[in-house]
Amino acid sequence: MDGPVTASVGWLVAAPLAGSVATFLLRGRRGASEAVLLLTALAAALATNGLVARIMGSGPYTVEIGSWGAPAGIEWAVDDLSAAFLAVALPVWIAATIVAHGLLHSPRSPRDARVFRKEPGPTARTFWPLWLLLWGGVNALFLSADLFNLYVALELAGLAGVALVATAGVLPALQAALRYFFANVAGSISFLTGVALVYHRYQTLDLQLLRSAAESDASTTVALALLGAGLLLKAALFPMHAWLPRAHAAAPAPVSAILSALVVKAPVYLVLRLWLDVFHVALPPSVLTFVGALGAIGIVWGSARALRVERLKSLIAYSTVAQVGLLFTAFPIVHAAGSRDARWGLVFLAVGHAVAKASMFLAAGGLARAHGHDRLDQMTGFGAREPLCTYAFGLGGMSLLGVPGTIGFSGKWLLATSGLEVWAVPWVVAVSASALLTAAYVWRVLAIAIRSAPEPAGTRPLARRIAWSAFALAVLTVALGLGSGPFVEPLP
Repeated sequence: MDGPVTASVGWLVAAPLAGSVATFLLRGRRGASEAVLLLTALAAALATNGLVARIMGSGPYTVEIGSWGAPAGIEWAVDDLSAAFLAVALPVWIAATIVAHGLLHSPRSPRDARVFRKEPGPTARTFWPLWLLLWGGVNALFLSADLFNLYVALELAGLAGVALVATAGVLPALQAALRYFFANVAGSISFLTGVALVYHRYQTLDLQLLRSAAESDASTTVALALLGAGLLLKAALFPMHAWLPRAHAAAPAPVSAILSALVVKAPVYLVLRLWLDVFHVALPPSVLTFVGALGAIGIVWGSARALRVERLKSLIAYSTVAQVGLLFTAFPIVHAAGSRDARWGLVFLAVGHAVAKASMFLAAGGLARAHGHDRLDQMTGFGAREPLCTYAFGLGGMSLLGVPGTIGFSGKWLLATSGLEVWAVPWVVAVSASALLTAAYVWRVLAIAIRSAPEPAGTRPLARRIAWSAFALAVLTVALGLGSGPFVEPLP
């Protein structure tokens, strides 16, 4: 392994963690904290660029930490799957950071209490260290090549996410953070117990060694069930979703964006990695059928709730429940097809959801900032007042429902064509039906946006950087969709 590539991988974790320590010691001083954030973003951007270039040029590779390889040492591994998630994490984090900075440091009024606390000092001192800690944990998770370090990274990201939900500083956010904490701990206990059983059975936790040694026996099945149960709880798959809507709705908008885009995607990534890659020979197909059925129910339930709630952020949060259901509905198709197209269809869906949902949450945060609330019945006509946020929400919604030209369409097309080839018709129907349900709640918001109405009293202009950040992510869903063209081929 050449030095520059090794360093680029290391900086994806080291830069955010070092930035977290630095912003904590700087105690939220604006100029210094902004310098740390900028340097962290630059280091991560250079590292991500080097990592993706290496994958495209030479294929997967591993990095030995401290020159100690498996099974005694710790390794990081990078392949096309981890590179895809790491690459999408960077623009999402940068856009959310810009919005978070705008909400933290712009002038406030008492009505902003539900967006961020009134006092900017204490919030900034606690927010930035946790913010960078979460990003470092997520990057470490996508890079880790053994089960125990996956657990450590998963725990780091989860606990930082819990704390960030609480930074809103109001009672609903504190209650939601507590609920999220208990769900996170329960999932972690289940996952760690599964890790212990895997080690007892195979005497190693290295994913590459486990891939070659995995067998279909009772001990492995129990371990996979425990690993999966913990991950499904953290991913908020129906009916283990109760913590998610309140946490995402009550958190500050940039936190909601990161939770939905990255923290919820991390367990989905791990289920794909562990169930369909490392332990694929030991996984009973009935498990994927059961998980797919739960996903289909989650699509209907989450969409129904999104059509009924009265607050914009709650609508987007319940949409996440539905979209997580869609991701797990795709697992039986990927398993049955066993093809590159099906696998990339699921990856495109996950990546597309990450970018689109981040855009929608950031747009919702901007609208809440402009209006002082996010009650849909009191925001009629916001499209004329905040066109960029409206376009951001609309484009993100178009990607979720799978309009051609977006990354969401690419994912659904690959899954549908792969599913039809192996006669996985019920799952293809579920994927198609999700588009209609998504269109219903997206149109509900857009209908309110375009309806003529006098401007509500107290509405104020929104900082352009907030609106442009949300809009840029929405445009990225189209750019990714157009870039995925070589993967999407017409039916023969």
